[in-house]
Amino acid sequence: MISDKKKETSSWKRSLIEWGVILATGAILYATGLHTEVLGTMQRALLWTGLFDADTSEITTTDGPMLSDADYRFALETTEGQTVALDDYRGDVVFVNVWASWCPPCVAEMPTIKTLYDNVSSHENITFMLLSMDENKQKAVDFMKGKGFPMPYYFPASALPNEFRSPYLPTTYVLSKEGKVIYKKEGIADYSSPDFARWMIEMAEK
Repeated sequence: MISDKKKETSSWKRSLIEWGVILATGAILYATGLHTEVLGTMQRALLWTGLFDADTSEITTTDGPMLSDADYRFALETTEGQTVALDDYRGDVVFVNVWASWCPPCVAEMPTIKTLYDNVSSHENITFMLLSMDENKQKAVDFMKGKGFPMPYYFPASALPNEFRSPYLPTTYVLSKEGKVIYKKEGIADYSSPDFARWMIEMAEK
């Protein structure tokens, strides 16, 4: 009986220590800001399963909303502090990704966007526009530079068009050359597939 009680006490203490280590590790990761990277890495592993591949069956080539002239006046700020407008890219197929450096699924899918960018950005009618929602702009700059991501990214300099508003991060849109939202994905996705790249090129060559 005494032996059983000792075993029980020992097991309870061990569990308490294990939970203490887990909670302490979580607190350290959160305090240092590394929790985003760790969670992002875990979610990136989920992308490898293929369950989150960007699905072009979701494309609404006939029913997608059209951006208005007012939407095209949406202003964006570059990392150098210059202001450009969405209208500067009218006539292109535009890949729009709304993200933030503190968002684990955004961090997880970013390498797949880089792959897509590498595969299609040389096409003269395809533009990438990553919109950072970071309140501290330097954090977005540090993240993109630290990872060596070449994709162009911006900060909203005016209110987001209604068609770009979503309660989810990340959210991705593709605009046709005519200004129609032909793809929308709320949440994490893998954009590295050759099929998605081919589809974007097909849209750009229409």
